[in-house]
Amino acid sequence: MAEDLTILREASKEEKYQSIIPQIKALIEGETDLIANLANVCAALKEQFNWFWVGFYLVKEEELVLGPFQGPVACTRIKKGKGVCGASWQQEKILVVPNVDEFPGHIACASASKSEIVLPVYIHGKIIGVLDVDSEYLAHFDVVDANYLNEIIKLIDV
Repeated sequence: MAEDLTILREASKEEKYQSIIPQIKALIEGETDLIANLANVCAALKEQFNWFWVGFYLVKEEELVLGPFQGPVACTRIKKGKGVCGASWQQEKILVVPNVDEFPGHIACASASKSEIVLPVYIHGKIIGVLDVDSEYLAHFDVVDANYLNEIIKLIDV
């Protein structure tokens, strides 16, 4: 397990992802505890990108329940189909929202959040939760984030 991260401050978004992905792989490789791995993924992403909020919601019965995260306090439970996280879970797809105020049914856990990306997390082909990333800037996320974050999510499905 890696103990320190090499954080790129002056680099392109792609270079930052290309640097952090092998480090995340090293962090979680050989660790079988899902919560520990999700916590380290959050910490590594927060440290590299300094996003407003990054975390996981985990499926428990018919709700998403707050899991490991980095950032201000968050909503604890989200119903299937509600908000960006619930919609991503229900639709089983990555959602990139340039302006959360324009997303129908957006759940405002923090008023400072302006844009969001949510990715379903699969283990053995079954959705077990979502990765939720919020930014205080409009249109912060794009296809680059979607592709690289999806690559990171695949590291969790061991």
